[in-house]
Amino acid sequence: VQLQASGGGLVQAGGSLRLSCGASGGTFSRYGMGWFRQAPGKEREFVAAIMWSGGRPYYADSVKGRITMSRDNAKNTVYLQMSSLKPEDTAVYYCAANTRYSSNWDAPGGYDSWGQGTLVTVSS
Repeated sequence: VQLQASGGGLVQAGGSLRLSCGASGGTFSRYGMGWFRQAPGKEREFVAAIMWSGGRPYYADSVKGRITMSRDNAKNTVYLQMSSLKPEDTAVYYCAANTRYSSNWDAPGGYDSWGQGTLVTVSS
């Protein structure tokens, strides 16, 4: 499956952004999907995930209450709605697909397809 992330940009602290990730080449509705981010000089970290079976998404503690992940299987797209953004949210955001039903839904190793990343910069 191929993933294409978009929607990043420059925003002031307290602002909002919505990231999108479109999928092609696979059966999207069968995949668990995740969002990760990587700040300069730091390791890639988990942000949010939604299972192939649907249900409520899972969030990292650092973004709970500020970020909402959703999926639209009809459009083969997942979204990451971010609000109350902070400078520490600055990072390249990656979407990823878990096509092999890995149980490691909160770790990069649990995903086997990655998008190219979209940069989010939050100014103070």
